[in-house]
Amino acid sequence: MDKRLQGKTILITGASLRVLQPGGVKLVLTARRLDVLEQIAADLAAQFPNTKVLPVQLDVSSSAAVRSFVGSLPAAFQEIDVLVNNAGLVRGVDKAPAIKEEDLDVRFANNIHGLIHMTQAVLPRMLARNGGAGAGDIVNIGSIAGREPYVGGGIYCATKAAVRSFTESLRKELTATRVRVIGVDPGQVETEFSIVRFYGDKAKADAVYAGCDPLTPEDVAESIVFAVGRRENVVVADTLLFPNHQASATIMHRRSA
Repeated sequence: MDKRLQGKTILITGASLRVLQPGGVKLVLTARRLDVLEQIAADLAAQFPNTKVLPVQLDVSSSAAVRSFVGSLPAAFQEIDVLVNNAGLVRGVDKAPAIKEEDLDVRFANNIHGLIHMTQAVLPRMLARNGGAGAGDIVNIGSIAGREPYVGGGIYCATKAAVRSFTESLRKELTATRVRVIGVDPGQVETEFSIVRFYGDKAKADAVYAGCDPLTPEDVAESIVFAVGRRENVVVADTLLFPNHQASATIMHRRSA
């Protein structure tokens, strides 16, 4: 697997996801917060001295920004071998009819539009390889929420269901090519995700993980590395990850304090 990833260029959106890899790759990391990206780049450089990292501030919800970004990549990073569509967010737990319009718009703009903007910007470059036969991997990060809606998550669940449908459609559309489409749906993962959900209220965010041992970003990253490290004829099409205490989006065992 290590040899299959050597020399590849991997583009990750919403790159607070720390992708584990064996070194010897080129990483393009995008997110809204450049300071976070630069810290991740520094950490990776210390751990993997033979890895090149390009941090770029980017709002994937803007189609114009995405097109400009992809078109202006430095020559050494232009041939993207793996696209990881990880950018996404959730805001609020309101139920209809109390869902805030601005929360609805930002979730659709980032979770769906952003993923499609980036895919459409990168895919033509992948399809142009091998005399038009194509080459490359597109990894879309979904969620168990896209498979099982839950109370107070109607909009977020809808966006992740859309990601799942887009991923499956794209895979079918590209079966005549050598471009692989990979879906990864995590269950509960501890990140800043819940802080955003509760508008910066860390106490409420911490309560989400109380009595639980959630997945880490590294757990998700390892599943991505496994999928893209298969020989090119093997498609790990659909991956669902749970921590041991979770059985579905709504069934979890919490330890007593």
